[in-house]
Amino acid sequence: MILTADYHTHTPYSHGENTVLENARAAKKLGLKQIAITDHGFNHILFGLKRKKLGELRAECIEAEKLTGIRVLMGMESNLISLNGDTDMKTADLNFFDIYLCGIHEVVRYKSFSDMYNIMLKNYSAYKFGKKPSQKVIDYTTQAYVKAIRDNPIDILTHINYKCYCNLEEVAKCCADYGTYIEINTKKRHVSAEELNLMASTGVKFVVDSDAHSADRVGDTKIAEQIVAEAGIPLESIDNIDGRLPQFRFAEYKKKNL
Repeated sequence: MILTADYHTHTPYSHGENTVLENARAAKKLGLKQIAITDHGFNHILFGLKRKKLGELRAECIEAEKLTGIRVLMGMESNLISLNGDTDMKTADLNFFDIYLCGIHEVVRYKSFSDMYNIMLKNYSAYKFGKKPSQKVIDYTTQAYVKAIRDNPIDILTHINYKCYCNLEEVAKCCADYGTYIEINTKKRHVSAEELNLMASTGVKFVVDSDAHSADRVGDTKIAEQIVAEAGIPLESIDNIDGRLPQFRFAEYKKKNL
């Protein structure tokens, strides 16, 4: 498994240690063709990207691309903030970005208390006590993912099932239908080999991402290599390795709508 691009990295614009340029240089050193800078979404209370900083971030991405010669995409790891599939990436924000990631996180401003209670509190309290939440909560989380994928041009779902549990098969089917990738995250092991096989059986496509919060982790594939070997999914289902680059839906959406 040779990584072609890393689409999930962080910088000091949210929760990362190294600059855009330092991340890009690390990617260049590894021979990657592309890197995405995807800081935490606006509604992350502790580490959210600031809208007033978007122009500054864009300038750093452009400069890093010039200096390294690799494609530097400006993105965001948006937060799913409601049971109805809303994210903190608003329509007015879309023109600023090249790639659209989405995940579920702690310490986020949800659209309502009910959304926070059913998506975050119920899931995270179950995780805290080492068990999965009720089927009702799993159904709520699944519904939120499906609506988010259906209603937003999301390119990648990040670390699915990490502390927030859903029906993986149903979400993967939705991703396959709409052209959203499921991330195999190499910062934390978030699915089992059996769960990866279940998702792969739907025809969904994957990307391997480092979720790097420091430049020395850019391009890391260790956890992905382990779980893919255990699961035995075909490497052809992973679109950012071995010279391949994904076809992202957000780029097509922008061409048609923005």
